[in-house]
Amino acid sequence: MNWRTVRAIAKKDLLEVRQNRIAIWSILGVSALFSVGIPLLIGLLPFDTGPSGGDLGPLEALTALMPAAHQDLPIGARIVVLMLGYFLAPLFLMIPLMVTAIVGAESFVGERERRTLEGLLYIPADDLDLYAGKVVAGAVPAILATALNFSAYAVVVNLVSAPLVGGFWFPTPTALVLAAWIGPAIALLGVSGSVLVSTRVETFLEANQLTGMLSMLIVAMVVGQGTGLLVLSLPVLLLFGIVIYAVDIVLVRLGAALFSRDRLMARA
Repeated sequence: MNWRTVRAIAKKDLLEVRQNRIAIWSILGVSALFSVGIPLLIGLLPFDTGPSGGDLGPLEALTALMPAAHQDLPIGARIVVLMLGYFLAPLFLMIPLMVTAIVGAESFVGERERRTLEGLLYIPADDLDLYAGKVVAGAVPAILATALNFSAYAVVVNLVSAPLVGGFWFPTPTALVLAAWIGPAIALLGVSGSVLVSTRVETFLEANQLTGMLSMLIVAMVVGQGTGLLVLSLPVLLLFGIVIYAVDIVLVRLGAALFSRDRLMARA
């Protein structure tokens, strides 16, 4: 594999995304909602401090993940910690999915819609280099966006909740694992699937449908935690990450094996 060629293809795709104002504003809008809007809304709600005891309903199952020092907090403070630190944390996985949806799904089908696919397919590069460049173009910005948004979220959460909790407390161990272990896995899953689908469909909207299906996985995680049916403890997250990375490897290898420049030329 020629990594110089891979980087050149990835750089070209990223430059095209930067020129797409709708894509950029979509990423910024969703990022602002998850990183600033949601923690501000929850952190500034007038929760009554109340007693240190009391049942938290479906969120009670998540108290096992809290540090011992947080389990004795007033009920209002515990609700804030559980909501911002545990219940809503999986929503961050929407960020890499959204970025890969824009970059990955547009990889080949977007070139076709802009009538630049034929020129791309005639560049002096191996099929594997061309495919890898498209995957890298989607994975790298998705991982960077996840890290930046997670950092912003941590700052806002600590600022709005410190008076209730008694100091800075985020990120939690599970949130760190979600961002550093699960986030890249989801990014690679989204981009490998999107690029693979992009080689087989005719329009961007068709390619983007895959992201909608993957988003249901994230929603299921949030609902599972909210209802007490699923507790994303460290062992569960580590195992979940291993499974996703295994699927990533299969998708990348499958996409590289199925990628055919001749087939795309015939459809260009």
